[in-house]
Amino acid sequence: MNRQAAVNRKTGETDIEVLLDLDGSGESDIDTGIGFLDHMLDQIARHGLFDLRVAAKGDLHIDFHHTVEDVGIALGDAFRQALGERRGITRFGHAYVPLDEALARVVVDLSNRPSLVWDVPFHAEKIGTFDVELFREWFTAFANNARITLHVTSLCGDNNHHIIESCYKALARALREACTPDPRRSGEVPSTKGTLSA
Repeated sequence: MNRQAAVNRKTGETDIEVLLDLDGSGESDIDTGIGFLDHMLDQIARHGLFDLRVAAKGDLHIDFHHTVEDVGIALGDAFRQALGERRGITRFGHAYVPLDEALARVVVDLSNRPSLVWDVPFHAEKIGTFDVELFREWFTAFANNARITLHVTSLCGDNNHHIIESCYKALARALREACTPDPRRSGEVPSTKGTLSA
């Protein structure tokens, strides 16, 4: 089963290429022009055991917003394509991930129904030059375009870097569980409807 996708997204604001293999080994090659976003996307590859390449050029002379959101759109689209009809998958996944004093919980349903519940308070407006409000934009774009239900909760934490990194690591682990083939399903769609297509 080929669970790979290639997405190219080009607008007047960004030019993005994403290559994704759901059955990889955690290899990553990330270059968005935003160091902190690269660091977070690397967490998805490494802890999800997905092979991931992201190359993005955006209007960073304005701010990070367009690039962050459009990378979320493109990566979400890649997940949607790679999942295909979503036959035989576990479908649901969850993870609790600590990073020092921070603890995140992420729960995912590969439902083909996009929804984000976001409960992640921060203690400052920026991490370095990165506006923390952009994390919600990324997760919204990712959930909507992957067409998944996604609950992201920071249960505790003082350091903003630790808070968001624990969220990305938990997302990776939850996606890894949900994407994993269930040997008891024999290729069936994990839904009483018989379909997880739009």
